[in-house]
Amino acid sequence: MQLDTASEFGARVARRLREETVIWLTTVRADGQPQPSPVWFLWDGAGFLIYSQPGKPKVRNIGRNPRVALHFDGNGRGGDIVIFDGEARVAPDAPPADQVPELVEKYRQGIAGLGGTPASFAREYSVAIRVTPTKVRGF
Repeated sequence: MQLDTASEFGARVARRLREETVIWLTTVRADGQPQPSPVWFLWDGAGFLIYSQPGKPKVRNIGRNPRVALHFDGNGRGGDIVIFDGEARVAPDAPPADQVPELVEKYRQGIAGLGGTPASFAREYSVAIRVTPTKVRGF
C-alpha cells in the first residue's frame, strides 16, 4: 500500500501515523465476531509492529484468520476517520520490544506510567505482530 502524502487525506494519515499512540486492531474470533482491541504500535513506513501478551485472543484470532482492520479514534463528531485493512502475522523473527529504539522512545512514558521498564514491557508483551496494510480509507 502506497500512501500519497501529497494529498490532504494522505498527509493527514501520515501525521496520525507519526503522532498517535493508540490504534484499534480488529481481529475476528472463530465464530466470526469482530474483536477490537486498543494497541500500541510502531509504523515503519510499510507496516505496523505491535506487541502483545502471549495467549491473548487477538493472537489466537490472527493464527486462524490473518485478515484484520486497524483504525484511529475519530474526532468525536464523526470526522478524521482513518481505517486500514490488512494482513497480520505473528512475527517470531522480530526483536523484543526493548530492542526497538523507536518503540521504546515512543512509549517510554506510557511504560513508566504502568510501573514498568522497557525490559519488563518486553518480557510481558513478548509476542510481536506485524500488520501489512492493503488498503486505507477514511473521511
